[in-house]
Amino acid sequence: MERWQNKVAVVTGASSGIGAAIVKDLVENGLQVVGLARRLERVEALRKQLSPKKQGNLTALPCDVTNLESVNEAFDTIITKFGGIDILVNNAGCYKQGQLVNMNIAEVQQVLQTNVMGVVHCTQRAFKSMKERNFPGHVIIINSVAGHGVVSPGGIPDSNIYCPSKFAITAITEIYRQEFKGLGTKIKVTSISPGAVDTEIIPDNVRPIIGENILKAEDISSGVVYAISTPPHVQIHEMIIKPLGEIF
Repeated sequence: MERWQNKVAVVTGASSGIGAAIVKDLVENGLQVVGLARRLERVEALRKQLSPKKQGNLTALPCDVTNLESVNEAFDTIITKFGGIDILVNNAGCYKQGQLVNMNIAEVQQVLQTNVMGVVHCTQRAFKSMKERNFPGHVIIINSVAGHGVVSPGGIPDSNIYCPSKFAITAITEIYRQEFKGLGTKIKVTSISPGAVDTEIIPDNVRPIIGENILKAEDISSGVVYAISTPPHVQIHEMIIKPLGEIF
């Protein structure tokens, strides 16, 4: 992690769960971290959980990744303050229960805009910053096991467009790998696909099915730290992290 000391990492969806765990781990590992979220007060509250000497290394900025204007405003601020983005962690995600055949289309759109277009919006800005500075940065995308197989935990499936949105991320990761290489950069891209993680996104009716077979947010954050700590010639393209005994 030595080469990342005082480098700038941007984490979307930083207000809770996996995003909050990633923010804390990156700050403690010596990075300047910008936490993007709609619930800004939660990111600010993370500061109290950091080592006193590291609390100044966290910057909280408001950002709705579904809104291009909001993304551009946040990234403009980051570039003005820090000069560029060295690591991007696309963590913001959305899940809505319901059947695709009859659920509210606005909710379907919200999932797609968050899980797919949010990644596209933020990665474009981060890539531009890395490319212009000829910096060998790293783009992390928090995917899901649902991006590799349709997850239907009992009864009528209610994951609707969530699985397709994550399947898209699996393909997008490979597209980015080829584009980053083809455009003459040494930027890495890593997709991290967790199984069930004990966060707000897990519906109450699914928890009894999962039981004790569940990950902690810190388990995924550890995967992020491992991926970015690899030598320059090593790229972790896909990492699948499951709790022991998971049924999916």
